[in-house]
Amino acid sequence: METKLLNISGKEIGTATMPEPLFSVKPDKYFLHEIVTAYLANKHRGTACTKTRSEISGGGKKPWKQKGTGRARSGSTRSPIWRKGGVVFGPKPRSFRQYLPQQKLRQGLIAALSARHADGAVLVIENLNMETAKTSALAALRKSLSPAGKRVLFVTDVTEKNFVAASKNFSEFGWCLAKNLNAYEAMRNHKLVFTAAGLKALAEKVKEN
Repeated sequence: METKLLNISGKEIGTATMPEPLFSVKPDKYFLHEIVTAYLANKHRGTACTKTRSEISGGGKKPWKQKGTGRARSGSTRSPIWRKGGVVFGPKPRSFRQYLPQQKLRQGLIAALSARHADGAVLVIENLNMETAKTSALAALRKSLSPAGKRVLFVTDVTEKNFVAASKNFSEFGWCLAKNLNAYEAMRNHKLVFTAAGLKALAEKVKEN
């Protein structure tokens, strides 16, 4: 199984062999949906919070006497039916986290990579070594990878400081270490570009799990 091999200018210079277990399974869309949903749930902070009538300051004095006014009886200005009153059954901080076993996360990543490879969205680049951190040096690579402004994720084995600095002006370019790649990131980006070393590091990570 092979894919295009690029250089830092975005030109095709050959082909690269893809590790067999990572890109050769038949993806199950329902399984991928479960994995991606879990990642999104884990990103949910769950900090939404409203106050009940007991948590709002004030309201200790009865607005008017119980009888004789012709108005409905009322005991507090912080009642939920009053303006600036408490909220009934409002959200409170809670965890949305979904726990998935490591084996399931591993299979989800393999399924996602296989699906992206089947779509022709996986490429390999020699390396991301740059002598200087100049954005202009990546113009040709950007033009060849994301002509329509689609997001591209670069996967490396180590942090390439010059590349990271040079790509900051391109909103389409993102990067991550191979050990941190997950199924959600693999699915949400238009293209995945692995460095040769990054692809090797990813294969070793999956083998360890």
